[in-house]
Amino acid sequence: MSGRKLRIGIAGAGHFGRYHALKVAASERAELAGIHDPDEERARAIGWEAGAESLSFEALLAASEAMIIAAPAEAHHGLASAALRAGKHVLVEKPIASTLAQADELAALAAERGLVLQVGHLERFSAAYGALAGRMSSPLYIEATRIAPYKPRGTDVSVILDLMIHDLDLILALVDSPIDTVDAVGAAVASAHEDIANARIRFTSGAVATITASRVSARTERRMRLFAKDGYMAVDFANRAATIVARDRGKPVPGVEGFGIEEISWQDQDSLAAEHAAFTASVLDGAPVLVDAAAGRRALAAALAVMEAMSAAQARMRASGLLT
Repeated sequence: MSGRKLRIGIAGAGHFGRYHALKVAASERAELAGIHDPDEERARAIGWEAGAESLSFEALLAASEAMIIAAPAEAHHGLASAALRAGKHVLVEKPIASTLAQADELAALAAERGLVLQVGHLERFSAAYGALAGRMSSPLYIEATRIAPYKPRGTDVSVILDLMIHDLDLILALVDSPIDTVDAVGAAVASAHEDIANARIRFTSGAVATITASRVSARTERRMRLFAKDGYMAVDFANRAATIVARDRGKPVPGVEGFGIEEISWQDQDSLAAEHAAFTASVLDGAPVLVDAAAGRRALAAALAVMEAMSAAQARMRASGLLT
């Protein structure tokens, strides 16, 4: 393990940019090279809090070995591609880019230059994912729900790219199969983009996933249910608990020979710190990139497929008079 610190610059001083800056500033393996944001006053305020200067993007590139791109989604490709072309390692917030062509370009730039390109799918670094992964193999059906009250942050994109993409990424990590078909519905309620959405995804393996996302709900709820040939798992992310019914596991289930029930729980961990630790380990130690460009592209492709299916459904509803 390298003893030196990685100099990291932050592009974007919004909600997540602030968290990224504070994590880098507190890291034992990294130091904050500076912060850039078109809103210079905001960048200076976060810089003062984290102990770093507000810099132009060009100056930040010159001062950094690696960049964290925490700007709005439409700026991800431009900022990340400039950083990669300048020879900087990149951790880019999700989604990796706005289009698949942009995602492919970023992946190619990183590969050509031998640079680390990690995508900020934060759920992959959570204690919940650690408890979930490996406990239910080859799921046949997955049902995921992620709903929350309205907040203006994140409404520059649809709820699919804001919230649903988290569960799309988790499901793609659990189901080792390409997507076959997608059906989706959704609507804009409080913003210019869809705030509620439901998607049904069928994979070529025959597995099916149903995903609901909302950012205009009265309460917060995050649940997932997984059905497999040999068992069932119900996950309550908010309460950090899961129930598993499976063969040869836990306490016997009365009347169901060979099956047992197991209750598990976990303690939250600092997922952002874990994400940063993985990034610095990939850059400084050559560790594998845990959420690489290919994973980011798969999640983006799934999200875009949901958006396309939703647009087609809206067109049909307009034609039938159900939607104006």
